Amino acid sequence: MTGSGFAIRARALCKEHGEGQTLVRAVDEIDLDVPDGQTLAVTGPSGCGKSTLLHLLGGLERPTGGALWLAGRRVDGLGERALARLRRRTVGFVFQAFHLVEELSAVQNVELPALLAGDSPRAARRRAAELLDRVGLAARSRHLPSALSGGERQRVAIARALVNAPLVVLADEPTGNLDSAATREVLRLFEELRRGGQTLVIVTHDDRIAATADRLVSMRDGAFVDDVWLAAAAPTGLGGLLGLDG
Repeated sequence: MTGSGFAIRARALCKEHGEGQTLVRAVDEIDLDVPDGQTLAVTGPSGCGKSTLLHLLGGLERPTGGALWLAGRRVDGLGERALARLRRRTVGFVFQAFHLVEELSAVQNVELPALLAGDSPRAARRRAAELLDRVGLAARSRHLPSALSGGERQRVAIARALVNAPLVVLADEPTGNLDSAATREVLRLFEELRRGGQTLVIVTHDDRIAATADRLVSMRDGAFVDDVWLAAAAPTGLGGLLGLDG
């Protein structure tokens, strides 16, 4: 918990590209509150600003205007070094393209953020091994990414996102490069995280992921056009969809 009750808060958050007649507002004065423990899915057509919004929320891009708080701390005015330190401990990222280091094994990829955050090699390796076991890849921990399937690589990426026990996990089209079987594996993992109280913000075109969220926001032209709470309508989450409950 953050103490404020919100993992993320944004007010009039804006991101502009270009100027004059070529000015584009990729994110157009968005207000957003994400309570601790909520799973928020963000949907919308390609080019509507979903990924830009996610990058702003995680501090990967700087807003043109507005205010942003992570874990109760205002971060839009932080310097690069302070923002990087906060991001390492507060945010975990999962990308569509995995972004694993090809020269490192699965366990080395997972432990890398912990080492960068200052953990000892022994503690980082222990945590990485625990997470790979949690995502069902303990037996594949010494394999390079090139020896892993798409679903396995994405599970390594999810373990990496969790290694520093972040307040919030931000996932950008996490099933976009996966086949149906691998998508089901990742869906199960996100449902496990949701039930464990992890705060999740997931940008997705996949209705199956959207259906597991507590809340669904739709975007068009950089703005929110719909905001629906789903938990009451689907209290069983993914377990019900896959026939795992009861």
